[in-house]
Amino acid sequence: MEYQCPDCPYVYNEEEGDPDNGISPGTKFEDLPVNWVCPICEAKKTGFEQQE
Repeated sequence: MEYQCPDCPYVYNEEEGDPDNGISPGTKFEDLPVNWVCPICEAKKTGFEQQE
């Protein structure tokens, strides 16, 4: 599953995770820490939208 940042082109991909910020590949979006933010623009997790 992929989730689009509301403020920039970044897409969080659950299969890839965010290893540069300590998020292992395979981490589901809902399991991200509450304080996780976009690694590019620091938008809050709550603004991300699930992609089809």
